[in-house]
Amino acid sequence: MNFRYFFTLLLFTTFSCEQQKPTKEPLHEDIRVLPELNLERYNVAFLIMDGTFNTEFTAPFDIFQHTKFREGIKAMNTFTVANTLKPITTFEGVRILPDFDYTKDELPRIDILVVPSAEHSMDKDLKDTTMLNFIKKIDKTSLYMTSHCDGAFLLAKSGILDSVASTTFPSDIENYKKMFPNLDVKDNVLFVHDDKYITSAGGAKSFEAALYLCQILYGEKITESLAKGLVIDWDLEQVPHLTVQ
Repeated sequence: MNFRYFFTLLLFTTFSCEQQKPTKEPLHEDIRVLPELNLERYNVAFLIMDGTFNTEFTAPFDIFQHTKFREGIKAMNTFTVANTLKPITTFEGVRILPDFDYTKDELPRIDILVVPSAEHSMDKDLKDTTMLNFIKKIDKTSLYMTSHCDGAFLLAKSGILDSVASTTFPSDIENYKKMFPNLDVKDNVLFVHDDKYITSAGGAKSFEAALYLCQILYGEKITESLAKGLVIDWDLEQVPHLTVQ
């Protein structure tokens, strides 16, 4: 074999292998950027975990995040909390970097907690005592506690819904009643508001439950403008819901 050819081939092979070595991806902790929180706003935390369903998370996030574009109101800071800072993978495969790890971080004040549904909201998540204790802790000082779809199961398991009416995803109502027989469970409504707790059927109707909370805080005109910005027809009187006085 021609030595010049052999030597050239060896150099090319070595260089190619070195170029193909995988590079180490930086962890979230290495590039962490905390959300900017305006002290004059409500702090709204979204509790996320692996298997979170996109809509129950993104629908209320969209509504609440848009409040900062309205003048003359106490708008909302929106951020995520999880039991890790590593990427959370939703049921649909979207990867989300949590803003705070509620098991380690010193958290900002949480005025409103949003608990979306997740793949395991009706089974193994209910055994996560750390998460359930976090929910109970936030409940002590929050202004509102909200859930969408099967997120209600987590609120119920934590015990904070024991004395109020609530609802969940329509096809899971019977399982909800069976698992929590002492609860006052409402059916045939898109959301229930009792005391400071708002539980919704979830899915695309998570938008309506979020808009309802905005109407409580900001009034009808601001809420209509938020809905219009997302091309949603908003008329509370046309939305099947229950408000317990």
